[in-house]
Amino acid sequence: METNSPKPPKEGLEIGATGAAAATSASENPISTPKSNEELSIREELTAFAGWCGKNPLAIALFTGFIGFFVWLYGFRDLFLNETASVTQWLWFWTLDGEQEHGRMVPFIALGLIWMARHRLREAAGKGNNWGLLGVGFGVLLFIFSVRSLQPRIALAALPFFLLGTASFLWGNRVARLLLFPACFLFFMIPVAAISQATFDLQFLITESVGLITRFFGIGVQAMGTTLTATDGTFNFEIAEGCSGIRSLAAMTMLTAVYVHLTQNRLWKKVVIFGASLLFAVVGNIGRIMGIVLAARYYDPEFAAGIMHDYSGYVFFPVAVIAMLVFAKLVNWAGDFVERRLGGEAAVAGGAQ
Repeated sequence: METNSPKPPKEGLEIGATGAAAATSASENPISTPKSNEELSIREELTAFAGWCGKNPLAIALFTGFIGFFVWLYGFRDLFLNETASVTQWLWFWTLDGEQEHGRMVPFIALGLIWMARHRLREAAGKGNNWGLLGVGFGVLLFIFSVRSLQPRIALAALPFFLLGTASFLWGNRVARLLLFPACFLFFMIPVAAISQATFDLQFLITESVGLITRFFGIGVQAMGTTLTATDGTFNFEIAEGCSGIRSLAAMTMLTAVYVHLTQNRLWKKVVIFGASLLFAVVGNIGRIMGIVLAARYYDPEFAAGIMHDYSGYVFFPVAVIAMLVFAKLVNWAGDFVERRLGGEAAVAGGAQ
């Protein structure tokens, strides 16, 4: 009796060959392999956005209308200063003051943060949430109140609510959460009238601190009010508003806010580092004034009041930044150490049970 050994099914061989061919084709044609968000070029991102616009005409119409209305309302509608200036013109006028000029950079930094998060924003985009209209409505109420009270600062405070509410309504709460920090960062753009009082207080703080240091080391300098005077009469420095450190204070708070947002993953670390940066700005400026005093006392008062005064800020501000980075390292090391200790104690307690 003749026995036939079972043959493998032909279809299986064909399927295997087809799979191998497909694998070979995929390896030879990498363009066909789906790309991750990180690998997309700007052209591909624009193409994907155009495709999204085609699929969501209502959303893009609402978004475009909001942008147009926002530009007109904030940029061209004269509502303040006796109806001679828009919000943007008023802000530009305020930021001509050297203590407030950092406000011009804020929108561009916020846009940069949004651009850096564009891949996560695309992945998070989903169905819109109608509750986002509450945020937009609250922003509208703030803007109306700003017009009625003639306070453009309140109109600027409405911007984060407009942004977050619109994002939530069009793309959902996940996108709004990702935009939370860039939106809140816009608050740095609001000029603070009380900054003049803070400048005055800082003048006294720095003068008293430098006077205390010079007395401790026996340096012949007397501090009185906002004046530093050599005991031998060789120099007499007035700590002016520009020397109070308010500019470095504003710059450090903005810089630290961005730094902790991008590098820290725990809320308590962000709060601790951000709070300490205020101290770093003050300490850096005290070091700057102290350096000028030492140069005047032991080298040349004219050099100290001239060249060193004009360029010392470029030295001591980086020192404050380095101090912030070192402090952040210490905070992270201390946090990791405490977590390891607590984890080890929890493991020992679990083993004992």
